[in-house]
Amino acid sequence: MMNTRLRATLTLATSALVVSAVAACGPPESGDKSGTTSSGVKVSAATSAKDFGGMSALVKAAKKEGKLNVIALPPDWANYGTIISTFEKKYGIKITSAQPDAASQDEINAANQQKGKSTAPDVFDLGQSVALANTSLYAPYKVSTWSTIPDSFKAGDGAYVNDYGGYMSIGYDSSKVPAVTAVSDLLKSAYKGKVALNGDPTQAGSAFSAVMMVSLASGGSADDIGPGVDFFKKLKKAGNFLPLDPTPATIESGQTPVVFDWDYLNAAETKKLPSWKVIVPSGSPVAGYYYQAISKDAPHPAAARLWEEFLYSDQGQNLWLAGGARPVRADAMVKAGTIDSSLYDALPKVEGTAVTPTDDQNTKAAAYLSKNWAKAVG
Repeated sequence: MMNTRLRATLTLATSALVVSAVAACGPPESGDKSGTTSSGVKVSAATSAKDFGGMSALVKAAKKEGKLNVIALPPDWANYGTIISTFEKKYGIKITSAQPDAASQDEINAANQQKGKSTAPDVFDLGQSVALANTSLYAPYKVSTWSTIPDSFKAGDGAYVNDYGGYMSIGYDSSKVPAVTAVSDLLKSAYKGKVALNGDPTQAGSAFSAVMMVSLASGGSADDIGPGVDFFKKLKKAGNFLPLDPTPATIESGQTPVVFDWDYLNAAETKKLPSWKVIVPSGSPVAGYYYQAISKDAPHPAAARLWEEFLYSDQGQNLWLAGGARPVRADAMVKAGTIDSSLYDALPKVEGTAVTPTDDQNTKAAAYLSKNWAKAVG
């Protein structure tokens, strides 16, 4: 997601330093976690706005906390910069956005390392494989628009919900490399030392889906990610794989002329670099959504729940759309006439039958990557 949210692997040492630095900023605070709502339900156990006595009561409780901690949300990733500032202005709640360059796994690591501290993440935005591996850390909550979110995109108890998504793509600088028409083109000598992957697929959602896309283009399937790993092994052997996490700066400077990433992130670069082109390989394009969840140990549990209400409101969903991402409630909003039609109609057209791997398929693929990725490209 050509921004700085690399969703890439950070070393344990770096993570430890960041955690220590954040924790050192002030003493732990208990927040309002032990409080109760007007209906007598503990704030940290509230499963809907009704438990607070309605949205206005939830807003009041969140404003009383006055703070919200988010993590791994770079401002140029799916319009998160505007989403954060809009929430702050609307509710007068200060958002602390930590480690914007972190990967999904780093979010979980931070929650475990900072448990009980005022600096711990209140909410998560995670790639699928990491999200499904850590469900014990989430607090079930159903937003007010719950009924308009398709059942296939949410956990029945509200523990996690898909939020925004897109299609895996290849972005390339047409002034530096030949046009990319298919995944197989990248094995050619013209791409030597030029092909970058946005993160480590064992920890980063975008990289995970990139390997899945390559697998489908190389004879594999959603049940078999092996051909994708084999492709990257060949890419490295050919000298074409560039072990550098891409950012807007590396793209615009020419350091990473070819990048695997989500279409909405690659497309964002075309506004800054006119020679940057984007393709979604036809045939079986890989679709994917990120996951939202509230930490069961959130230091600001009311603000965390209000944040989710905001993200799944028409306003929040349209803000993701403004970032080129596909909001999970899009179909319902089209039907209700509440979607920004100009933005929705401008989304890139995709050819072929989209493949959205199931939870089981992603779990299987994650296990395979864990055992084989390092051996293939390490």
